[in-house]
Amino acid sequence: MKQQSKLSQEQQQQTGTQQTQATAGREFASPEEMLRFDAAQTAVPPDIAERLKKSVGAEAKPRQSWWRRFFGETNP
Repeated sequence: MKQQSKLSQEQQQQTGTQQTQATAGREFASPEEMLRFDAAQTAVPPDIAERLKKSVGAEAKPRQSWWRRFFGETNP
């Protein structure tokens, strides 16, 4: 029993060390890249996601360019 618990503790420590090294060694070329990375790691709360969907759905769709309307092209 002691060997199993000691082994599992060592594995947990190694896993924790690997995760710390993976996040600590990250470098970004620009602030925008850092924000994109952070956004990908952060979950949006369901209430905010629902409000955002409603807000975006209420916006007017962009108008087609004059030449698409003139020539009758409907696909952008």
